[in-house]
Amino acid sequence: MMYPYLTLDDETEIVHSELLDDNTVKVYIEKPDEKDGFHYASCYLPKYEWKDIFGFDDNEIREYQSIIENIKIGLS
Repeated sequence: MMYPYLTLDDETEIVHSELLDDNTVKVYIEKPDEKDGFHYASCYLPKYEWKDIFGFDDNEIREYQSIIENIKIGLS
């Protein structure tokens, strides 16, 4: 199950999972895009391992990582 965390002004949604069996938390980012439908990426905490990235460039991923680094989701 995924839980809403944050909606940015540009309609980007950030949601997160519960603590998974492997002691990670999945953070999923999705942003509407007129051409592609959606851009999306998954980040697994606590290692900040990015997977399944579509439509986001390296600068955007760095910005999202900065946001994620400032939140504490299910790791305490």
